[in-house]
Amino acid sequence: MNVRTFLKFVEIQTKVASMIPFLLGTLYALYRFDDFYVLRALLMFVSLLSFDMATTAINNYYDFKKASKKHGYGYETHNAIVHHKLKESVVVTTIVTLLLLAVGGGIALVSQTGLLVFLLGGLSFLIGILYSFGPIPISRMPLGELFSGLFMGFVIIFISAYIHTDVSVVALLIQDGWVNLHVNILEVLYLFWFSVPAILGIAGIMLANNICDIEDDIENRRYTLPVYIGKNNAILLFKLLYYVSFLDLIVLLLLGVNVVLVLLILLTLIPLRRNISLFAENPDKATTFILSVKNFVLMSVARIAILSVAVLLHSLS
Repeated sequence: MNVRTFLKFVEIQTKVASMIPFLLGTLYALYRFDDFYVLRALLMFVSLLSFDMATTAINNYYDFKKASKKHGYGYETHNAIVHHKLKESVVVTTIVTLLLLAVGGGIALVSQTGLLVFLLGGLSFLIGILYSFGPIPISRMPLGELFSGLFMGFVIIFISAYIHTDVSVVALLIQDGWVNLHVNILEVLYLFWFSVPAILGIAGIMLANNICDIEDDIENRRYTLPVYIGKNNAILLFKLLYYVSFLDLIVLLLLGVNVVLVLLILLTLIPLRRNISLFAENPDKATTFILSVKNFVLMSVARIAILSVAVLLHSLS
């Protein structure tokens, strides 16, 4: 397997869904807590990227093994195993290697932080595996959008901010056989509402993917959310996700980000509405699905830019 084939196999272009929350959480910690640990950030980056690639590889491998329909766009072109004629042994070896990298980086990060990162990281690993693997993978149920949004949108942001703060948000300690948990409710709520665009944007990507695949999913017995609620209701939900995502602007104002900077984010509504309309008119995996990814990137990059400026202004004040 050469580098180009590997990148296709792990769908490297989709890794933006995990890297953007990682960057958002890091910037949040810089602005809110004025702290940053380079080693911790690097360890999380390696573990997160490796695991994200591994889950995509597992998903492609599982689809390859379980596919009932062996013709059409989703099987012959989209699945890299079929398209590039990859050997099954090479595929399995690649998956195992990526998982070992992810686990190694995660253990190293836990040694630098503590028990909470171990628990949240372990839970995220479990959900990531169950998303694509097992008797009934999460991706084949109407829960994919919920789990992917919460874990990739919120948990990644939470961990990437927490590793730079230690006890400013949550403290989990073991003393004399007792486990003591201290939670700063206000900080956790701030972090959650700050994560809303990432949660809903990632859920939107998964929802758009399932809307485009609804016919093939029915044939392959993948009972996703659009299969349950119908294509029209799924498209309506897709639209609503983006408008609700702007609730985070309230939190940015409460955190003290400049009002003008926060209001500039509203400008993203113009291209967002255009992309939403284009997708709703013709949900298609080959042509319009990419608009859901563009929407997520657009929302996130706008917030990254604004928060970066806010961090700079905060450091100069």
